[in-house]
Amino acid sequence: MPKPNINVTPLILTHNEEANIETALAALAWARKVVVVDSGSSDRTEEIARTFGNVAWFVQPFDSHSSQWSFGVRETSIDTRYILALDADMRPGTGFLEELARFAGGPVRSGLVPFEYRMQRRRLLGSIYPPQVRVFPRDEVRIEQRGHTQVFTSSAPMYRFRSKLIHEDCKPFARWVANQLRYAALEADRIRTAPAQSFRDRLRRSGISPAIWGGYAYLRAGGPFAGRAARAYAQERMVFEALLARLLAGAGPAPGGTS
Repeated sequence: MPKPNINVTPLILTHNEEANIETALAALAWARKVVVVDSGSSDRTEEIARTFGNVAWFVQPFDSHSSQWSFGVRETSIDTRYILALDADMRPGTGFLEELARFAGGPVRSGLVPFEYRMQRRRLLGSIYPPQVRVFPRDEVRIEQRGHTQVFTSSAPMYRFRSKLIHEDCKPFARWVANQLRYAALEADRIRTAPAQSFRDRLRRSGISPAIWGGYAYLRAGGPFAGRAARAYAQERMVFEALLARLLAGAGPAPGGTS
């Protein structure tokens, strides 16, 4: 089957992603070049990535997600009109490449993309993960650090994708917990320093958000219809909110880390 001709460069950030990177890159075989920006992996991430002939590998010490993405966008000689920004646990879902090809062949726009969330190899009926700007013109993107992660914005008109990116993290649970502790520390700093508190952040300060968001995540995921996968998803959301609530209540800072 011939590769689709899509004038888009996928850009991926990695740090010890051997559990995810092969699946992600295999789904990007259509791309002339995939730029991978690594922040110093000590596992087999680089070894696996270099088995793919379309990968351009870069190493950049980690400072923040926004600076890492800025390096990838500005400093890796991407020459296509558009960039598809992916985490290592994301890949195109059904129909996404066809819609991306139509998008890239039209007027200059940014793309707001929804997600199909998977847990334990099972597709959830929904999630609390919102659509994000993940496709944007190379020269018309702003990258901001808000809490624990980056936010992409663009002055280009917005296009809303109907097809989805799959989000499926296969890293070991212990690694996931360590990451969530770092993310919770960054999110706690954002909440403490925010000039105004949103309703969601006030709930987080109150300490009741783990129960609220755990229950909501369970229902969004499909509740009893999604079985163990929905329960696992709800538990993950509760763990993150509990870590965040504990930090906001005055626990010590989380251990340092890279990504």
